[in-house]
Amino acid sequence: MRLQWAVIASFLALGGSSSAEQYPMAVDLELVIAVDVSYSMGIEEQRVQRAGYAAAFLSPEIVRALRGGALGKIAVTYVEWGGSAIQVVPWTPIDSAASAARFAEELRRQPMRRISFTSISNALAFARELIRSNRYQASRRVIDVSGDGPNNAGAPVSVARNASIAEGIVIDGLPIMLEKAPDSASIPDIDVYYEKCVIGGDGAFVLRATDIRHFPEAIRHKLVREISGLKLSGVPQLGLQRVQYTEPYNCLVGEELQEQSIGK
Repeated sequence: MRLQWAVIASFLALGGSSSAEQYPMAVDLELVIAVDVSYSMGIEEQRVQRAGYAAAFLSPEIVRALRGGALGKIAVTYVEWGGSAIQVVPWTPIDSAASAARFAEELRRQPMRRISFTSISNALAFARELIRSNRYQASRRVIDVSGDGPNNAGAPVSVARNASIAEGIVIDGLPIMLEKAPDSASIPDIDVYYEKCVIGGDGAFVLRATDIRHFPEAIRHKLVREISGLKLSGVPQLGLQRVQYTEPYNCLVGEELQEQSIGK
């Protein structure tokens, strides 16, 4: 009997589930964090962004936000994308400071990578499939996508956005607008692009990142809002906004820039 309990204890310590933890597991939120690692993102920007997400899950604000839910538990996965997408940290249930810290540590020790091209549409399709196929069930499902350039590969981004919204998934955006030399694939109004072409669903929002020093704080505020589902005081000055833009917007601008660069 002692041996049997020792085996069970060892299994649980390694992350196994007891009979009381049945699937699909009910959670308040299924959250896919989808982060741009295309070549337009500098290595230092990627490091700061990765560190910002890891630090956010160590913050007491995140724990308070998830405990405020009806079930006090969320499921999170971390994806990196360029022209294709990779699941870097698998779906992880988080219901305490300890489980949030384990997620942060798993993310922290993953190798850095870069992926050619920028396909927000492939990232959304990949995230959508991760939500479809996971072992969790939530009333809210969110894809949190960040990036510094428009879609230039795969299907048009608006097609992927509309397919996600049709499945009841909310897409929030973190357009990265750091001051750096422009390239042939960049656009100056990436925040407007995200507003018009990427985000969607009930309560979707854009949070601009304009200073690398403020990445960690912006990421933390964004995650707290997504986990809690509530508006937060103090966020607007960090870049949270509904972009006001009345003219028709060209959601194929990235593809057109890519075509122009090939023709040169």
